Amino acid sequence: MKGILLAGTLATLGSFLFTPVFIRILAKRGYGQMIRDDGPKSHHSKRGTPTMGGIILIGGTSASYLLSHLVTGEKMTSSALLVLALIIGLGAVGFLDDYLKVVRQNSQGLRAKQKLFGQAIFAASFAIAGLHFRDQAGLTPISLHLSTVRETSLKLGSVLLVLWVIFLVLGTSNGVNLADGLDGLATGAAIMTFIAFVVIGVWEFKQSCGLEQNTIISKCYVVRDPLDMALLAAALAGSCAGFLWWNASPAKIFMGDVGSLALGGAIAGLAITLRTEFLLALLGGLFVIITLSVIIQTGYFKLSGGKRVFKMAPLQHHFELLGWGEVTIVIRFWIIAGMTVAAGLGIFYGQWVVA
Repeated sequence: MKGILLAGTLATLGSFLFTPVFIRILAKRGYGQMIRDDGPKSHHSKRGTPTMGGIILIGGTSASYLLSHLVTGEKMTSSALLVLALIIGLGAVGFLDDYLKVVRQNSQGLRAKQKLFGQAIFAASFAIAGLHFRDQAGLTPISLHLSTVRETSLKLGSVLLVLWVIFLVLGTSNGVNLADGLDGLATGAAIMTFIAFVVIGVWEFKQSCGLEQNTIISKCYVVRDPLDMALLAAALAGSCAGFLWWNASPAKIFMGDVGSLALGGAIAGLAITLRTEFLLALLGGLFVIITLSVIIQTGYFKLSGGKRVFKMAPLQHHFELLGWGEVTIVIRFWIIAGMTVAAGLGIFYGQWVVA
């Protein structure tokens, strides 16, 4: 438990203190955000704001995770290291996309197919590796069984499992990417999701079937390394909290694709390793809603021959064009995120009480 508090504290302080240093470095090199011409006109004033702040998020998370283990002497686990590898891999794809935008001085980085292919490669590698590294109880970081609030009886083959993980990782990472359109929106919502995973990881550890006192409890959890996953989630929440200080409106820095893809991958990786895959729809509820708005807009546009459901997608831009202020949208969307996360935690705990 001390490790969780230490990781969260170190990550918060590190991100808070090093982000302004990074802002000066980016500004000196001219690594500013490029704004799409077809986006809301109010965003044009943000052109040139330092981007690629996700590097701080990834670095702060990784450093605080490693330092907390060095201080406490606890052993790092395969589950957490695999999720960290996924975070770094997706961050690398996002970094390449951001870097190309800066170099080309326009809003076009990697092509959509190139970005999706890179994400899929790292997601597949995560899935394949996660089926190995068995512990003494024979548990692997990733299970072949589908999960809701725990493993179900539905079992996938290895190939289907890899495809399922790719779907979850791509859906979540791109969902966070779509939500990262207003100052602090994605960062604040991600903090709530990571805190939920801290709670879930600690609870699963306390009620783990691997603990001697729980072996006779039918509702105990069969999850590998839940406490270390909670520690990693705390590090992620802390990094986002420190970064949000500078990312809140008016943002001094943007996380860029390097940050949004990495955070989305972290959320998916935590859900998969903690055996809460379908619960992800609520724990990352805001990202799901924003992604659905894009799917609905695109689908209806094609089917109707050019008509639109929303003034602009993703959903936050629709409300901007309705005249809502940016801070108003962010706060109200945070409220929605908090409600969906609370619902997810309620279902998770409710299943324990009722079952």
